[in-house]
Amino acid sequence: MSAPSATPAPQARRLPRPGTPRLAGLALLATLACAAAIGPVLVGHDPATQSLLTARQGPTAAHLLGTDHLGRDMAARLLSGARLSLGLALLSVLTAALPGALLGVLAARSGGWTDRLLSAFADAVLALPGLLLVLMLAAISPGSWWALYIGISLTLWVEYFRYTRQRARVVFAAPAVQASRLLGLGPVSIVRRHLVPEIGPGLLSIAAFGAATAVTAVAALGFVSVGIRPPQAEWGVMMTELLPYWRESPWLILQPVGALVLTVLALHLSVGGMRRP
Repeated sequence: MSAPSATPAPQARRLPRPGTPRLAGLALLATLACAAAIGPVLVGHDPATQSLLTARQGPTAAHLLGTDHLGRDMAARLLSGARLSLGLALLSVLTAALPGALLGVLAARSGGWTDRLLSAFADAVLALPGLLLVLMLAAISPGSWWALYIGISLTLWVEYFRYTRQRARVVFAAPAVQASRLLGLGPVSIVRRHLVPEIGPGLLSIAAFGAATAVTAVAALGFVSVGIRPPQAEWGVMMTELLPYWRESPWLILQPVGALVLTVLALHLSVGGMRRP
């Protein structure tokens, strides 16, 4: 009697590489950044130029993404909005990350009253809702981008401070850092060799999520006519202007919504594989 034939083992399902989402996010983010930087020049249309004869026109060779209710080129307006949103988010993140991280390291290293005062100030800022702070500044200077920038930066820096302070206290108390001090290494060497590798990935994650928050906040405030105002090309403003025409021309309002979704998705995917603090 012949032995039963062995059944082939089921083929293991191939899983995506751990770095695939992050690479996809970085590639998408780089594409959006390049489009925002050089796209308006390549499109060849002024985002503010109106032509009622071509209002709500579908995609054509002259207008690749069509025109809005005032005949303005949608591609030019989307790219101009991308430049504004990404530039404002990048500026807000940089100016929030630098003082937040430095103050966190200072609080962790100094301790005592310095730590208590800085922590109390951070808690006081955190107790004030970030959206309320942005609205207050926007009320002082309606329609200006700098009010949004200052409000978002003042809201974001607390995250960098609290994370850096927490991680730096652990690093400074580690045996490796104590040994480095006994060997005569200065503060700069300790920060470069021990602190930066420990807090670097976490800070990059906070920066990516902070940039996504900034982009969403700018669009949300523009949508409720608090932030950037017409005729400035901004995604939230475009949604407000195109909302009355969503039944007749749904593809128009879907374009700024899709641009916002892609930008936030790219920022979130760009930290894939990193440890989120």
